[in-house]
Amino acid sequence: MRVLIVSTYELGHQPLHAASPAAALRDAGYEVRCVDTSVQHLEPDAVAWAEAVCCSVPMHTAMRLALRVAERVKRARPDLPVCFFGLYAPVSRDHTVGRLADRVIAGRYVPALVAWVDALAAGRPTGGPEVVVGRGAARPPLPARDLLPPLERYAHLAVDGEERLVGYVEATEGCRHVCRHCPVPVVYGGRFRGVERDAVLADIDQLVAMGARHVTFGDPDFLNGPGHALALVRAVHARWPQLTFDCTTKVDHIVAHPEVWPTFADAGCLFVVSAFETTNDRILARLDKGHTAAQAVEAIRLLRAHGIEPRPSWMPFTPWTTLDDVRDLLTFVAAHDLVGNVDPVQYTIRLLLPEGSLLLDHPDLRPYLEGYDAERLTYRWAAAEPRVDALQAELAELVAARTAAGASALETFLDVDAAVAAATGDARCPQLATGSVEGRPRLTEPWFC
Repeated sequence: MRVLIVSTYELGHQPLHAASPAAALRDAGYEVRCVDTSVQHLEPDAVAWAEAVCCSVPMHTAMRLALRVAERVKRARPDLPVCFFGLYAPVSRDHTVGRLADRVIAGRYVPALVAWVDALAAGRPTGGPEVVVGRGAARPPLPARDLLPPLERYAHLAVDGEERLVGYVEATEGCRHVCRHCPVPVVYGGRFRGVERDAVLADIDQLVAMGARHVTFGDPDFLNGPGHALALVRAVHARWPQLTFDCTTKVDHIVAHPEVWPTFADAGCLFVVSAFETTNDRILARLDKGHTAAQAVEAIRLLRAHGIEPRPSWMPFTPWTTLDDVRDLLTFVAAHDLVGNVDPVQYTIRLLLPEGSLLLDHPDLRPYLEGYDAERLTYRWAAAEPRVDALQAELAELVAARTAAGASALETFLDVDAAVAAATGDARCPQLATGSVEGRPRLTEPWFC
């Protein structure tokens, strides 16, 4: 059986969620090829070679791109079995299952994906088009990174005037939190499981051998199990003392676990990604984020006390956002010296409401909710204040143009600030000294969901 695994987007990293199932399928005796369309073309010969196509969809952007891949595959070979697997696989199932997808697998997808290919190879019934939530806690296989393009093709770490190769791993699956706007609890329901430490170390072994000098722990929340995270960080540092890393965790975890940051700093933690989202506490409460704006300030202070930079992600635009909220967010960024820590696209992010979103039942959302957009994989909504929607569209166009022109984070921030000042009639933020935004460690791929 010949299986083609297609990854469309994984935050600019070499796609772990293609390499892991590829290894499991190869271990099961199948011929496997991988194509990452973020850096490669999907050639007709690859589709002609395949007896099954599996599309990795760990995030919203990946799913939208995978729909185009599946449409292309089905046009070329209507009877070729296609599977979507990953966090976003069940999204828009009424538009995909039976038309573009013969199987949809969410959750811990590897065992269910292998079982589906086993059934195809044996000519057994596969159960027909359906959505499967994968279970099972088997030790993950060593990801088949040899089937993917080299690390040079992916995001680099920019630090100290140079760029370094980056590897991407995950130390946990799922998340124990149920933030209402997040897709993870829709699939995992507040559950998570740690990946065996030796399995993570073995993968980092091969990433270092491939030239990685920095590792991203891309878990939805690296501190879901702080003991597990601490033990892993210590083991990684003992094995590769020269390696640096970054991780993602919630604001309330940063504040609640001050004991981890000295160890993380000593082990080479350069920055921490954290979903600040907004500075409006009422909106944070609607999202069930579990933190306040004051706690975000404390998180910044705590990280920087140990030489670790925060890299906030933001969601400035929700149905409840006002123009003043957007102004307050920019003021917060400037006041806390975060201009060099924020990818400019973050100033444009609009709330996504995919099928199953826990926010859909929130009574505060109903007055603004519109129909489902199957192409964009989200329910439409309109802001309570129409000028907010107009500002979001203006900022999205502005940031896209400035990014394409190669503008710096500071230059783009100043342009965004000017646009917000014009919309609100308020004064602009004080202009920042260039030195306050240069040299902050970052990955060269802007963050998207």
